[in-house]
Amino acid sequence: MARVVFVHGVGKQYLSEDSLVRDIVPELRGGVRLAGADCGVAVPAPEDVAVAFYGDLFRPAGTRADDENFQAADVESDLEFELLMAWWAEAARTDPQVPGPDESGTRGTVGWAASRALRLKTVRRALDALTGAQFLEGVRDRVLIGNLKQVVRYLTDPDIRTRAQAAVAAHLTPDTRVVVAHSLGTVLAYEALCAAAARGEDADLDVRMLVTLGSPLGMRAVVLNRLRPAPVDGRAVWPGNLRAWTNIADTTDIVAVVREIAPAFGPAVTDLVVHNGTHMHDATRYLTAIETGRAIAAGLAGTADE
Repeated sequence: MARVVFVHGVGKQYLSEDSLVRDIVPELRGGVRLAGADCGVAVPAPEDVAVAFYGDLFRPAGTRADDENFQAADVESDLEFELLMAWWAEAARTDPQVPGPDESGTRGTVGWAASRALRLKTVRRALDALTGAQFLEGVRDRVLIGNLKQVVRYLTDPDIRTRAQAAVAAHLTPDTRVVVAHSLGTVLAYEALCAAAARGEDADLDVRMLVTLGSPLGMRAVVLNRLRPAPVDGRAVWPGNLRAWTNIADTTDIVAVVREIAPAFGPAVTDLVVHNGTHMHDATRYLTAIETGRAIAAGLAGTADE
């Protein structure tokens, strides 16, 4: 059974576990290799790495091709609106080319209670600002909206949540030493480990390292306060018998709005910052970072908790 389990992020609804294995596994192995021999562990073999796939849960069934041609008017819920505004504010903070919500000429953000026409104008400005960012050049509105809808659907649809976590749990075995997760996948991985502990299954698990990449877990209002299990007195529950946790974020990753999650999840989390170039949220850029390779190697070597 696989010693390393990777959990993907949003936007994979037209892929498969096999296609992700083809793309992800070499980069993950390469990251460990780039970390160097000083890690004291051999690069995991391809068969030692598995991908927990849940993207098919978001694939439309039997619908027309234009059903995912999202436009500004399709940002329908308060949670979708809040997430979009958070991305806009973070993009403006990290990219001088992006006008902030409160800059002159943008009219600022509005609350969801405002008129539909005013909300729509704000959504349109946010989309224009985001697609004009240097690290989102060429990304279309429909992709941005589709991605935020997947995040919101996971957090609000109990069936999707249960089935997505089951896809992760299916790969967690006594042989699993490291769980690596990207973007929305970090929420799934965290909740799946917590759920295993709640069912009493964590006694059979020996997960030595959780590696989260480009994670939205630290966003208190949008994500953190909606986790299962819920935080207690503002502090998230530690996932079972997990030994160590390394959280890695690019300096301009607008999805990882809160780059330091240790204040919310505890001092056992090691927060690290990397630079992914113009592809700030790309999973393969994260996987080939030396910091990621070292964290995976530490989990495989059994030194994560030393």
